Amino acid sequence: MKKTPVLKINPNKPDKKVIRYGAKVIKKGGLVAFPTETVYGIAANLLKEKALDKLYRVKRRPRSKPFTVHIADLGSIKDMGCRIEEETKALIDEFWPGPLTIILRSENGTKIGFRMPYSKVALDLIKAAKVPVVAPSANISGKHPPKSAAEVLSQLDGKIDLLIDSGRTKVGVESTVVDLTVRPFKVLREGAIKKETISKALSRE
Repeated sequence: MKKTPVLKINPNKPDKKVIRYGAKVIKKGGLVAFPTETVYGIAANLLKEKALDKLYRVKRRPRSKPFTVHIADLGSIKDMGCRIEEETKALIDEFWPGPLTIILRSENGTKIGFRMPYSKVALDLIKAAKVPVVAPSANISGKHPPKSAAEVLSQLDGKIDLLIDSGRTKVGVESTVVDLTVRPFKVLREGAIKKETISKALSRE
């Protein structure tokens, strides 16, 4: 079986050549595992149906579960037809960039999850791709999300097109997922940020 190529990168000063190469692979429809501050994710181009199909296959994830869109600027939310209401702004101001996924409803009624990571490698890669990037955790569904490149390879070696390795992730726990399309809000997954912390931020709004 063909091995997945691995490129090492400094988490604080990411090599621009590595970032550009990773972005090119994403743009063309490849799958690129990369570090965020929480766990390693797999980046795919949202505009390429074949890339999404491959991502579902590789992760063995049901098609009924949509992928979160990872963004590097707030303009991407508006580009995807979602509005930043007061509640959303309160959470963005408090927790972004950071380990929080916010689910919003677009103008056409679709629910979309957004996350802006604070990992410099992740942000640089998303910016350089210049396409909407989805990025679930780099593991087979139901297995433990990886905190290192070695953990990614143990599950996905040969199944993804590139792995960018910056060492172990800082947080090591998945992002918290909050759904703002319902009232009151609903925490769908409690991860790096506690539900009580979310409640406090929204009560100050």
